[in-house]
Amino acid sequence: MKKCSAGAFVVLISGTALAEPMTLTIDPDHTYPSFEADHMGGMSIWRGKFRSSSGTITLDQSAHTGKVDITIDTTTIDFGHEKMNERARSAAMFDVEQFPSATYQGSLIKFRGDVPTAVDGVLKLHGISRPLRLTIRSFKCQLSPMNRKLTCGADAVTHFNRADFGIDWGRDLGFNMDVSLAIEVEATKLEQTEVCH
Repeated sequence: MKKCSAGAFVVLISGTALAEPMTLTIDPDHTYPSFEADHMGGMSIWRGKFRSSSGTITLDQSAHTGKVDITIDTTTIDFGHEKMNERARSAAMFDVEQFPSATYQGSLIKFRGDVPTAVDGVLKLHGISRPLRLTIRSFKCQLSPMNRKLTCGADAVTHFNRADFGIDWGRDLGFNMDVSLAIEVEATKLEQTEVCH
């Protein structure tokens, strides 16, 4: 089989592949929802992440439409501090035994040129669903040099009040309930059109 040239791949990425609607599967090895939360009313900021997530992204850059569907495994919460992990997983906070996952489902609503810049969706966390907008700070699609598949990546951020989702542990101790959430995501188009033989 003759290998495709670099030029042919560029044509694929800049032409047909991005001109048509596509569905991408989230790469769990390159997707890490992370967050920042207050500790002791401004004494420090605790940072953590969820080590396992999955889902899909659909994108039609020509029509300026798309959807995001992400599932986060809350049992994989990681502060880098095992006692804090145990507290976060307990019934006092995330209660992962009863709520082992969180989901975010939304639609791309704003574009700058062909680049999406915002998502309006619903976050379901701790059994409670509330609307939540994500701001996309960066977005890029290209052929991955590792697997030769079309890959898109984004950095999306938002803020929310964790007490709105029933996670209010620490409020009586003066903890601020505001949480900053960042979703670093990469997703791959699995079915690639063959243009070289």
